Amino acid sequence: MDGEELTEQETALYDRQIRVWGADAQRRLSKSHILVSGLKGSVIEFCKNIVLAGVGSVTLNDDRLVTEGLLSANFLVPSDPNAYTGKSLAELCSDSLKDFNPMVRVSVQRGELSNFDVDFFHKFDAVVISSCSLSTKKSINEKCRKSLKRIAFYTVDCRDSCGEIFVDLQDYIYTKKKEDETIECHIVYPTLEEAISAPWKSLPRKVSKLYLALRVIEKFEELEGRSRGETSAADLPEVQKLRKELCDTQSHAESQIPDALLERLLKGRTEFPPVCAIIGGILGQEVIKAISGKGDPLKNFFFFDATDGKGIIEDIGNPKPK
Repeated sequence: MDGEELTEQETALYDRQIRVWGADAQRRLSKSHILVSGLKGSVIEFCKNIVLAGVGSVTLNDDRLVTEGLLSANFLVPSDPNAYTGKSLAELCSDSLKDFNPMVRVSVQRGELSNFDVDFFHKFDAVVISSCSLSTKKSINEKCRKSLKRIAFYTVDCRDSCGEIFVDLQDYIYTKKKEDETIECHIVYPTLEEAISAPWKSLPRKVSKLYLALRVIEKFEELEGRSRGETSAADLPEVQKLRKELCDTQSHAESQIPDALLERLLKGRTEFPPVCAIIGGILGQEVIKAISGKGDPLKNFFFFDATDGKGIIEDIGNPKPK
């Protein structure tokens, strides 16, 4: 990838971006390959952003058929229901996404994400997954780390008016300018398993309530055998019991995980387009940073709640020593 130059057509099309972050960064983007699985609204926003930025290729994975719930924040699905016949969500989104930038190759990969092996993920420079179970997220993270090359790994989860992004760039080295010199920066990331297993007493004193609440919801889904998002307000009493058990075990105050927040997350099947735009925009920026090598990357969680309009970055979980 590093040895290939931009074509004249790419240079002309991405002229404005090249002026912002340079030809070398654009070259890296234009030769990169991104896998995206789970096409919820925030992920659709992300796909639009990276296609417009000019990545080399985007592979979409989502075999689900279109339902009313999936249409709430997905502007890539055609408005004509007759177009849905016989096509998966990934196929419908692929057809529309190609129109945003004909220079980017958009394809579809059928199959269950958890069934793909390490060699499959080796083809990609970044993997973005959503709409799947916690066990699948951890499994894909492990497979990306087993690859012979560094693969940037991201999970994104939007529920109701809240969103979470997790980032794992493994052992990441990049350069940035500081005053009149260029310095080399080195960041070591924890795995998803390490990040969500961090003892609550080790967390920052004012850690985002969303981090804690989402861990409770994920644990509830895992214990109940529910798919991601298969919850409702009726589950609140059982989730409250689980919250108490976890807080007792972790010696943590239950007040840091409010009932109102848990209830919103439990009802969060419908995504809010404005929140999707924010989460998808941040995620797009982070993937572009990781591939181009330009800019300080996020480490390692980003949270957003529309009720207060705040975006919060949390650095959680210490990598295991090598």
